[in-house]
Amino acid sequence: MILPQLARFTDVALLFLRFMVGAVFLTSGWKHLADPEARSKDIGMSKGFTFFLGAAEFAGGLGVMSGVLAQLAALGLILVMLGAIQRKIFVWHTGFWGKTGTNGWSYELMLVAMCLVIATSGGGSLELQVLWRR
Repeated sequence: MILPQLARFTDVALLFLRFMVGAVFLTSGWKHLADPEARSKDIGMSKGFTFFLGAAEFAGGLGVMSGVLAQLAALGLILVMLGAIQRKIFVWHTGFWGKTGTNGWSYELMLVAMCLVIATSGGGSLELQVLWRR
């Protein structure tokens, strides 16, 4: 390790990572839940599935952000993102960067990597569960 003194900030960095991932999924899930009919047309899925997807994203975002069952939430969000990547590649035939450089599946893959860090690290020691362990 080149800068071992940075290791003391690992938990803060993981907390920041969890908050960023949580914010992305909370807002995305909320959009699905607020107007599942319009969102279902955008993503080409049924209204019921879109509502389920929104609930899963919202719950996963809460779990990751709070640290409550963060590893399970991160694994669930990885599955959601793998589904999105599969749809973009095989149904919409979108490249890694997409046609405009911003609408490909690179964003989803980045979220998979971020969730993988959370799932494998436990998300750090700064979590809401710390309060419950007493």
